[in-house]
Amino acid sequence: MRKYEALLLLSPELATDNRQEILENLKGVLERQDATMLAVDEWGMKELAYPVQKKTRGHYTRFEFAAPATAIAEFERIVRITDGIMKFITVKLADKYVPVVEGA
Repeated sequence: MRKYEALLLLSPELATDNRQEILENLKGVLERQDATMLAVDEWGMKELAYPVQKKTRGHYTRFEFAAPATAIAEFERIVRITDGIMKFITVKLADKYVPVVEGA
């Protein structure tokens, strides 16, 4: 498994419930692909440096997860077809993910 980070820019027009539903759906996609969620950071609504889809604001969310390389293709496919996600980027943070064993 490798360690990845995905940054999502969601539409400012989404209601909080819709935004949470999209994020839970994406977490489910990763979990079905044997990924491990390490962190979910909601950065909130931010002004954009330039308009994206004619919008000047967007809601940022960062996922950090460990997943097999094959899971990324499915995750990005779902992100591309999900309404409400304006932009995204997925970056590999490490070639090898070693889970921390507590008490060792």
